[in-house]
Amino acid sequence: MTDQTPSAPARPEARNPRGFQDRRARDLAAERAILTAVAAVYERYGFEALDTGAFEYADALGKFLPDADRPNEGVFALQDDDEQWMALRYDLTAPLARFAAQNWETLPKPFRRYAFGPVWRNEKPGPGRFREFTQCDADTVGSARPEADAEIIAMAVEGLTAAGLPQGSAAIKINNRKLLNGLLSAVGVTDEGQKLGVLRAVDKLDRLGPDGVRLLLGEGRKDESGAFTKGAGLSAKAAEAVLAFNAAGGGHDRAGTLDRIAEVIGGSAEGDAGLAELAAIDAALKSLGVAEGQALFDPSVVRGLEYYTGPVFEAELLLDTKDEKGQPVRFGSIGGGGRYDDLVARFTGQPVPATGFSFGVSRLAAALRAAGRDQAAEVRGPVVVIAFSQDDMAHYFAVAGELRAAGVAAEVYLGSSGMKAQMKYADRRLAPAAVILGGDEIAAGVVTIKDLDLGRELAAGVTDNAQWREERPGQVTVPRAELVATISRIVRGG
Repeated sequence: MTDQTPSAPARPEARNPRGFQDRRARDLAAERAILTAVAAVYERYGFEALDTGAFEYADALGKFLPDADRPNEGVFALQDDDEQWMALRYDLTAPLARFAAQNWETLPKPFRRYAFGPVWRNEKPGPGRFREFTQCDADTVGSARPEADAEIIAMAVEGLTAAGLPQGSAAIKINNRKLLNGLLSAVGVTDEGQKLGVLRAVDKLDRLGPDGVRLLLGEGRKDESGAFTKGAGLSAKAAEAVLAFNAAGGGHDRAGTLDRIAEVIGGSAEGDAGLAELAAIDAALKSLGVAEGQALFDPSVVRGLEYYTGPVFEAELLLDTKDEKGQPVRFGSIGGGGRYDDLVARFTGQPVPATGFSFGVSRLAAALRAAGRDQAAEVRGPVVVIAFSQDDMAHYFAVAGELRAAGVAAEVYLGSSGMKAQMKYADRRLAPAAVILGGDEIAAGVVTIKDLDLGRELAAGVTDNAQWREERPGQVTVPRAELVATISRIVRGG
């Protein structure tokens, strides 16, 4: 007779899909605070909120057009019951272009909108690189004026400050695609592949320095591992012109930078057009009160130049930042944008000028944390009402109800643990206070309140446990009628 004992049912492993993360209340509250502050700035500038759906038809996503049976390169796609492919949005700009083209006749023009929400990218995840994250964009569609770019830049400066970055801790670095085209014309580069080789070399300036980029502009460079990267094939004279162009922004105000760039590329029709656009942006930024240190012209910015058609800008964090181990770390870019005049034309066949700025909300929150300005650190949980007896539940819920009515977050502990575990629970919830309402307090018409915020502060400096227990820092007993006022003072921090 064989053993017929059934095997245990298979259980799935509890795990995140790669590239996706769980976020608890502290992180969500920090991101919500950033979005609330930035949205207020954008609305003061006259930008309206817009929310588009998570899915777009795959052919609306530009460079991710389906070229096979399943268009899954870079996006998460599925086929609808009408056999059309649709994909989770890769960014917030492609949906804007589709919306603008679809509603152009009824929109106020120029159309000024901001948007925020999750985007999804079907790419290999890595440290700090996720397949789902939240972006925040602001764009003006329908204006070719350089002042539209300047306004986006000024708004980005103010928005980053409102989000929590102190003034002077970030700068918007500005370049222009037309300057780079003028430079390439000036050094005799006409082949598209060689142009991309030059731009890729310039993009490595921060990491490799002028000497490394000089090699990549010429025949090529061998790295420490011995791997060889083929260069752009420029002559020595042309390579020096490119390096002089990229060095033109160092230590100069905006007008001085333009003068130095003109010395390198002056005479090129497209380069001169780019210089004129940046001069107009400079004048507008001055009128908008944007200081030289907040927005500067930097010819070394090489951002999405296959996508942008004019000015490009990148927000860089200037603060000293540290990683989770306290080690210095270079944070770099926290957002960027530029002018993209061809995106809406994909739908309409007619050129529609557009410009915008985008930042990743989680990345900005991480930048604030690395700079010692973690907004999540200020997030606290609810006041916790300790539950001693089932018979007194009505009293506990009455206390919680009074606090909630006064605008104070509160909860009654509904687990089955004792007093010590309940206090540990309150501490883990980052509760500002715990309310202790035992039988003696109820009979006497009083309530005991433990100020957990003060307790945490004092605990950091107390080494004598006996002294700690004797002093019982932050614990008071007050008449029941003074409960709300006492708790409110604790929550307000004074």
